[in-house]
Amino acid sequence: MTLFDQSNKTSARENVANGIDAPPTDADAPPAAVAVSAPPTRPATTPTTTTSDRLRSIGSRYALIGVWIVMAVVYGAIMPDKFLGTSTAQAIFGSQSALLFLAVAALCTFVVGEFDLSFASVMGLSATIIPVLSALHHVNLALACLIALLAALGCGVVNAFFIVKLGVPSLIVTLGTASLFLGLAELISSSTIVSVSNKTFSDIALHNVLGLPLSFYYGLILCAGFAYVLTWMPIGRHIVFVGANREVARLAGINVDRIRAGSYIVASLVAGLAGILLVATVGGFDPTASSSYLLPALAAVFLGTAIVMPGQFNPMGTFLGIYFLETGILGLQLLGYTGWVQDAFYGAGLVVAVTVASVVRNRTRTA
Repeated sequence: MTLFDQSNKTSARENVANGIDAPPTDADAPPAAVAVSAPPTRPATTPTTTTSDRLRSIGSRYALIGVWIVMAVVYGAIMPDKFLGTSTAQAIFGSQSALLFLAVAALCTFVVGEFDLSFASVMGLSATIIPVLSALHHVNLALACLIALLAALGCGVVNAFFIVKLGVPSLIVTLGTASLFLGLAELISSSTIVSVSNKTFSDIALHNVLGLPLSFYYGLILCAGFAYVLTWMPIGRHIVFVGANREVARLAGINVDRIRAGSYIVASLVAGLAGILLVATVGGFDPTASSSYLLPALAAVFLGTAIVMPGQFNPMGTFLGIYFLETGILGLQLLGYTGWVQDAFYGAGLVVAVTVASVVRNRTRTA
């Protein structure tokens, strides 16, 4: 150490002792700020829909139509003379209009998260009232149809009162009212088949337009109109909202009970229309046959959840489901399988439809 360095340290100690701050040295200086460059930012990207995604979406929506086409091709290859003909198409698309109306009646309650087992009996009651009043009591046919619709309306009000107003479970109520309405139909008809013959009335359903009866176009208009209401009208969005989450819809200010009650009333009215269409088509009705329409209608409704809007009840899916099932049944009947095949096909179709709907719904929730 030099004499100069020692004198500097001595003067620094003296300055500190005298209360004078020493000038900062290089060792005391704060470290220089280090410039840190920010990581490069990537431009925000929006997810793009690839061709494979589009194909997957189309496949999930319309896969059943592909199965329908394959089924028709197989039937056509096995029995071209019987299956490949205009008469077969007319038999498939011209004979299920009443069942389609009945399936839409069931759909009216399903879309709001309700359940109804009485719609087939409501149809049977209205289909019994018309020929009884017209043929046995000589009531004007138009008036008889109006009375049948009013009776169907009353059935819907009864269901709505017990389920919505009193809070009784819908399964119990509709199971009981289904038996009640069936008993009333048997009482009115004295458990016999009553028929009515009126060509003008029959032409309302059976008049051919482009090779198909008018009843087919009624069903198409009904399903398309129902789909329009659910998709584009405010009441339709409220219906879908209530069906998705009833409590959240109530908190959002929607009158949930009014929509629930309305679903039962409208379902009964549509079932009444199905009864009128059925009488116009076949000329009469056996009141004890009401229950045989329940399973096919439910099978078509649940099968419709696998088409057009997978995992959701939708009218156009129900429309396609009706004729898909009828194609399968008619093909088996032409192959010689009669009697048991209809119940077996509808039962298997219902199980498969519910399974597919559950799988699609679970995949949608986890996606």
